[in-house]
Amino acid sequence: MTATVTATETAFPPIQRPVLALAIVMTTGVLGYALGLSARQAGLFVIGIALGVALYHASFGFTGSYRRVIVHGDISGVTAQLVMLAAAILLFAPILAQGSAFGHGVGGAIAPVNISLALGAFLFGIGMQLGGGCASGTLFSAGGGNLRMGLVLVFFCLGAFWGSLDLAWWSRLPGIGEVSLAGVFGWEIALPMQLGALVLIYLGLRIAGARNKRPIWWAHGFSWMYVLRGPWPLLLSAGLLALLNWAILLLAGHPWSITWGFSLWAAKVALALGWDPATSSFWNDGYAQAALVRPVLADDVSVTNIGIILGALIAASLAAKVSPKPIGSLRSLVAVVVGGLLMGYGARLAYGCNIGSLFSGLASASLHGWVWITCAIPGNVIGVYLRPLFGQSND
Repeated sequence: MTATVTATETAFPPIQRPVLALAIVMTTGVLGYALGLSARQAGLFVIGIALGVALYHASFGFTGSYRRVIVHGDISGVTAQLVMLAAAILLFAPILAQGSAFGHGVGGAIAPVNISLALGAFLFGIGMQLGGGCASGTLFSAGGGNLRMGLVLVFFCLGAFWGSLDLAWWSRLPGIGEVSLAGVFGWEIALPMQLGALVLIYLGLRIAGARNKRPIWWAHGFSWMYVLRGPWPLLLSAGLLALLNWAILLLAGHPWSITWGFSLWAAKVALALGWDPATSSFWNDGYAQAALVRPVLADDVSVTNIGIILGALIAASLAAKVSPKPIGSLRSLVAVVVGGLLMGYGARLAYGCNIGSLFSGLASASLHGWVWITCAIPGNVIGVYLRPLFGQSND
């Protein structure tokens, strides 16, 4: 037994100690600053670090999972996502039904169902395939040292800011407004309805011939070295992501979100360059105005996003995988720009990304989450078939 474990552990390359030390120093500095703001912000930062580790160690992305279904009929990643969604739905329901936690109010991710949502999700679907990552995937890949995804993040932020300037016009297009399934049917019906829909999706994919073609649990046997250095099984990260989203709900009073932070970062840069927020109805809102003048780490979404980046850097250094590579060809660079802009603009129009609208939306029993994925899937299909035009492989 000892010899086997030792042989397994010696298969790991050496930990990238300088990178790990740098990540720890940066994490300690940000944590100290966040603690100076409030224990709440520090808590959200720590949750973000845990999210970054869980995402990176399992390579838990939505983009690759959807592409594998479309190209290879492999539903391993989607199966893990269905489990994650089911767990989050079960965790969220009693808290949202109660409407409070630890003496403060809580609310779900409920957004309007309209043309803006449908178009935004569709554009996001195309963008995530061209860019090579979703919102959470962009964060953990960039944090793990992927220069290409770091550039995607820049254009994601620009697209989200652009979308915020146009959102008022798009929001005036026809729609049915916010629809909470729990508000319409009650939690006693909405809960089994949503869980049943997830089961039907899984069964439908199986009937269509798709299978789990990769292990979704420990394939190599359990070892604490794998816990520390990865890789993690998809199901482990799925459960952790559901728990961590629930933790954000309990601490912040709202579920996990990503895109708002990207919009804010770009808006702060624009403000420094002389842009006038008074010209935008989106940024004239009281909450947005306050966010523009507060420190970045005082924003719930931003502090969590930064935690994800640093958590991924810690995980990548432990796995000895921090190895920045050049972006590549001009076609790849064009895909970075177009993909990032489409994801940012689409996410802003759709009131969120694969996390804010899909994951947190479904966990909150919001109809807009179901509409989001319904419109994002055709976008992904188109994106998959566009990838070779930009020199990208679908294997």
